Amino acid sequence: MTTPALLPLSGRRLPPLNLGASAFPHHRATLRLSEKFILLLILSAFITLCFGAFFFLPDSSKHKRFDLGLEDVLIPHVDTSKGGKNLGGFLIHGQGHDEHRHREEEERLRNKIRADHEKALEEAKEKLKKSRDEIQAEIQTEKNKVVQELKKKDSKPLPPVPLPNLIGINSGEPADPDIRERRNKIKEMMKHAWDNYRQYGWGHNELKPIARKGHSTNIFGNSQMGATIVDALDTLYIMGLHDEFREGQEWIDKNLDFSVNSEVSVFEVNIRFIGGLLAAYYLSGQEVFKIKAVQLAGKLLPAFNTPTGIPWAMVNLKSGVGRNWGWASAGSSILAEFGTLHMEFVHLSYLTGDPVYYNKVMHIRKLLQKMDRPNGLYPNYLNPRTGRWGQHHTSVGGLGDSFYEYLLKAWLMSDKMDTEARKMYDDAIEAIEKHLIRKSNGGLTFIGEWKNGHLERKMGHLTCFAGGMFALGADGSRDDKAGHYLQLGAEIAHTCHESYDRTTLKLGPEAFKFDGGVEAVAVRQNEKYYILRPEVIETYWYMWRFTHDPKYRQWGWEAAQAIDKYCRVSGGFSGVKDVYSSSPTYDDVQQSFFLAETLKYLYLLFSNDDLLPLDNWVFNTEAHPLPVLHLANTTLSGNPAYR
Repeated sequence: MTTPALLPLSGRRLPPLNLGASAFPHHRATLRLSEKFILLLILSAFITLCFGAFFFLPDSSKHKRFDLGLEDVLIPHVDTSKGGKNLGGFLIHGQGHDEHRHREEEERLRNKIRADHEKALEEAKEKLKKSRDEIQAEIQTEKNKVVQELKKKDSKPLPPVPLPNLIGINSGEPADPDIRERRNKIKEMMKHAWDNYRQYGWGHNELKPIARKGHSTNIFGNSQMGATIVDALDTLYIMGLHDEFREGQEWIDKNLDFSVNSEVSVFEVNIRFIGGLLAAYYLSGQEVFKIKAVQLAGKLLPAFNTPTGIPWAMVNLKSGVGRNWGWASAGSSILAEFGTLHMEFVHLSYLTGDPVYYNKVMHIRKLLQKMDRPNGLYPNYLNPRTGRWGQHHTSVGGLGDSFYEYLLKAWLMSDKMDTEARKMYDDAIEAIEKHLIRKSNGGLTFIGEWKNGHLERKMGHLTCFAGGMFALGADGSRDDKAGHYLQLGAEIAHTCHESYDRTTLKLGPEAFKFDGGVEAVAVRQNEKYYILRPEVIETYWYMWRFTHDPKYRQWGWEAAQAIDKYCRVSGGFSGVKDVYSSSPTYDDVQQSFFLAETLKYLYLLFSNDDLLPLDNWVFNTEAHPLPVLHLANTTLSGNPAYR
């Protein structure tokens, strides 16, 4: 029985379900014929065909028209008095001379066939001298050539779209030498994580830093899609690690292929791959990233082929067949998954001029607006066949979290023109504050989970992102409540810091309780792990940007030091299984989001505000920055897809 903590409870991030090896063994070796035997079969068929052609060709002595490109011509009979011979109304001209020439051509053809046979036999002998591996390599080379040709035929040029006015894609160097030193330390940690992935896991989705080999989970299917490469690109770029960035770009250009028979998570592939590729494109201007993002998006569209238009959680990139997680409330789709597509899909329509992406996410929004919500709350489960809610479980952590985040960020990304999204966000936050947010006996503000009419007084690490969200959404709040929401963000940040500070390693657990005398502490063993998650540091960064209170930089530095001390190994960085143990064991996984989010937010925390300023950039839920689409931009305002 899989424990709940290991289920792929989708949302901003969660420990994915690892199904291990396939239950069906491969019998490729016993079913495959020897390549040498196949080669001999082809060769013998070719020789038989050639000799057959030679012996059964028409005899030119009987048929004077043996067309080998000779100059004999059949001409209509006009006059037989010139020495010509009448054959059925046509005249064969120069017959005696032509017979001699035909014999010469036949001899030349025989000689050519003999030479071709000898050449083919020599080539076959050379092939048979080669090893199995050499033959396989040649076959693979030919297959790759065919694939590349097909790709060239399939790739359609995208319309040229001027980039939005991009501000603050580099710099951010702090004047304070102590802050600069901390920033450089974060950059060194990024280099350590990347270099070890480059050496031991290159092309794999993630890295096992202790075993020093590649790692993957079921959210990426069974293919090596280089998730860490795509996820890390924008972090490398803003840190000025341009050689590493170019390495990643080269791998993506040559190896990132989405035409694979692989079932992937629509949500995870969207936020990590499409988000990562779009951010890399906007930062660097390299077209390959935009092209790859659009190719992948086309592979995700079949997931929307449901009776309601609410997408499946999983889709096969090759067949387009979709399905939902087996554990998700009687085949339901998950709020945080189908509700976390808006930012990326709007940018896809902006860049391509194709409204299909925009229409898909707006259809989801319209459907949600029509539905009744118990106590004004959005349940985490929605059945894509019936359009009805599943069990009434509401969370701002896993399963729900990034849905609320994307309502706010849709408004921000539209240059605050998408007022419909802002209203949905404000309504949702009011219901959350009324039903889910409480203060503990010890004075800690926390966000619980609503389950079947009952509030569970437990908060997850994932939920800690909400402190930053409340601060980000404070400006523009209804009823002049900006100060209230900034204060609420500060209280959540304080609670999450306490969850770190009350552990032995000074790293936060996966979930923590507020029951009786236990506050901000994990109780169950399967909730004591830390897997390099970013949400607490993310909130520190937003709170720093909006308040410049130095305690947020100090708290972030404490977390960075703890990660470097307890999670760093010679082969990269690993999660730990018990943050309350003085000698923890490792989980041996370097998550791709550690490079995409955790290290990026730490680097930004110790950078000046002019690096990726929040007036110009909105971060997706994987910390990939996408530019605000100002309506003053003529391309956008004239783009029917966005309107």
